[in-house]
Amino acid sequence: MLAAAVPWCAAGTVAAGQQSPRLPDMRLSDERALTHWASPRTDALVRAQPGLRAPVVARLHDFTEDGFPEIYVLLSQHMDGQGRVWIHLRVPGRPNGRTGWVLRGALGPSHLVRTFLVVDRHRMRLTLYDWGRPVFRAPVGVGKPSTPTPAGRFWIREKYRVRPGTLYGLRAIGTSAYSRISDWPRGGVVGLHGTDQPQLIPGRPSHGCIRLRNGDVVRLYRLMPVGTPVLIR
Repeated sequence: MLAAAVPWCAAGTVAAGQQSPRLPDMRLSDERALTHWASPRTDALVRAQPGLRAPVVARLHDFTEDGFPEIYVLLSQHMDGQGRVWIHLRVPGRPNGRTGWVLRGALGPSHLVRTFLVVDRHRMRLTLYDWGRPVFRAPVGVGKPSTPTPAGRFWIREKYRVRPGTLYGLRAIGTSAYSRISDWPRGGVVGLHGTDQPQLIPGRPSHGCIRLRNGDVVRLYRLMPVGTPVLIR
């Protein structure tokens, strides 16, 4: 059962002098119709398991490579034997696909999105779903064979307008995916963006990013909030 109806800050709160009830293990996102995300409050350590002695896999950070507030997709929650609530979350960065656990107090308020983006690299097409219903489709350009767009589960971390006349078209949308090219500007973050070469779409013209025609990226930008999970297949 998803925790869509559970207030993030209220869960597990009790009056003074009362013993804290044990919170059940709970899934927080299905990464399709309901997804919770949050930004960090601290630069807490991310651990491989829900425990203070578990190996460290990463550290929370405040900002993306472009300077926007970082966000983390929340997968589930678990209360340990000492009453500490841990959150299982997705971790941006290399290698792609990492997850880990942090104490709930390290995260700010939870936000909920109901959108879901699927990028089909073989058909060179993307589909945006809202509450499980397709609401937008568009052809795309993806990575060339030598620099493929990575497959996996990711999410939208940032959105911004682009100055007209650049190779990124009119909008740019940053994901948590990283391309093979680590020395690319901003560390090789895979983005969805417009283009100054619409004739190459659909196709495989990029270094890993996902290109859309400018009219399509403007519409996608409007329909898709940050925190939206992304499946690249």
